[in-house]
Amino acid sequence: MKYQRFEQLPVWQLAIDLAVGTYKMTDAPEFKKRYSLRDQIERAAVSVSNNIAEGFDRGTNPELLTFLYIARGSAGEVRSMLCMLERMEDFRNLESGIRNLKQQTESISKQLGGWIQAILNSGMKGQRYVTDKVRASDQRKIERDEFLKKLERIRQGEDVSSDAA
Repeated sequence: MKYQRFEQLPVWQLAIDLAVGTYKMTDAPEFKKRYSLRDQIERAAVSVSNNIAEGFDRGTNPELLTFLYIARGSAGEVRSMLCMLERMEDFRNLESGIRNLKQQTESISKQLGGWIQAILNSGMKGQRYVTDKVRASDQRKIERDEFLKKLERIRQGEDVSSDAA
């Protein structure tokens, strides 16, 4: 499936869930006197979805990659802070929620890593570069390859009468 909008991306949706879950967690009384910690983890959590969105809407793969790496870094930042919270006695009663958020960050990081690798392994330069001329050229290449395969089957004596013209 080709995604037309970043809101359709499953990884963006998970990132939004991470941000919402983080805000719910930081509403706990344990965060009331820890303003800088609360602010930092909230900002990092929101940064994940925002960077996915910004990279997607830039329209080029180099820019998308840059923002996906930033989003992945922000997910790592959230996970690091959650690891710290697990070690702090004051946050023991939030253990289950912290564990769930850590799992979300790990899933997001893996998905972003897979997406990054897919982009790096593709020959595409990005949506911004896909013009009608490029689409027509790509279609001609597909038709040429199909024609060459058909010629090869004919050369090898295979029955091609059932092939669509």
